[in-house]
Amino acid sequence: MFTVAALYHFAPLADADTHRAALFDFCAERGIRGTLILAHEGVNGTVAAEDRDAILDLIAHLRGWPGFAGLEWKESTAEAAPFRRLKVRLKREIVTMGQPGVDPLGQVGTHVDPAEWNALISAPDVAVIDTRNGYEVAVGSFEGAVDPGTASFREFPDWWEANREALAGKRIAMFCTGGIRCEKSTSFLKAQGVEDVFHLKGGILKYLEEVPAEQSLWRGECFVFDERVAVGHGLEPGSHVLCRACRMPVSPRAMQDPAYVEGISCPGCIDERSDADRARYAERQRQLHR
Repeated sequence: MFTVAALYHFAPLADADTHRAALFDFCAERGIRGTLILAHEGVNGTVAAEDRDAILDLIAHLRGWPGFAGLEWKESTAEAAPFRRLKVRLKREIVTMGQPGVDPLGQVGTHVDPAEWNALISAPDVAVIDTRNGYEVAVGSFEGAVDPGTASFREFPDWWEANREALAGKRIAMFCTGGIRCEKSTSFLKAQGVEDVFHLKGGILKYLEEVPAEQSLWRGECFVFDERVAVGHGLEPGSHVLCRACRMPVSPRAMQDPAYVEGISCPGCIDERSDADRARYAERQRQLHR
């Protein structure tokens, strides 16, 4: 059994390049795989290890950095290795929004615990906005949530500008997978002058972990960025698989479509790939199952 840790923390991080090399070595020595992103504004990532103590060592290590003592993480499990390798990357932002004036360390929306979330999003004066990408929303979302239809988080500011008048006078409740995108999206809205902005503390993952299925307003599964593909209530493994051609989630219904061929194609990408592409994918699949 593998322990999976989803984590992020906003705090000034000097000498990120130096931290990158040392952090890679720290994780590699303990058999930790996954992706960690470092930027001047903090750290973000999801990692896994067979030895849970290795994950606990990593959390303690990160909390030892100046300003990172409050780092929180969400734990789940996976029967098979959810990552194939370890990556520690340097980026301009730990989650890319492309809005230089956004400062999650300065102001963000009001955090709402999972136990209080249902009451908030059921209020008639609240607009619930899913800040994730369209392919994530298709796997599952909260009942009645607005889907911006974005292909990347960078598109969210433009979507807001185009729709803000329609949402005027509403309290805004936002959510994402683990909470990090909402730290930036709610900060962005606050900077735009929106007063009543809320977001789900710990994100969808924390909600699915803590709120019983019979009380839940969540519909479907939650896409995760690892080999589990999606999880459900109690963070149990979901029913989706990953198309190895386009890297998009494939639902059980889509798996019944003739366009779905394991490792080669799915209904979403069948018309976007050439015969040569599919021949290459087929050879890759054959090699994997030798």
